[in-house]
Amino acid sequence: MTKKYLNGVTLETILNELVTAYGWVELSQLVKIRCFYNEPSIKSSLKFLRKTPWARTEIEMLYCAYKEKNSEL
Repeated sequence: MTKKYLNGVTLETILNELVTAYGWVELSQLVKIRCFYNEPSIKSSLKFLRKTPWARTEIEMLYCAYKEKNSEL
């Protein structure tokens, strides 16, 4: 997996793209973060992800895998 997909992309853009692709329900199953399944919102999720390095890393890894998968199609 490559991190080239993260260059110049904001955390908000990453989160919006993942929510559009997976929806909150599936996203909460892929990454076990409470703010994804308990009254999810972009604002609350961004606040949590900015303060929690392990969660941000999980989201970035999922985003890279998502972009890698879609670039092969």
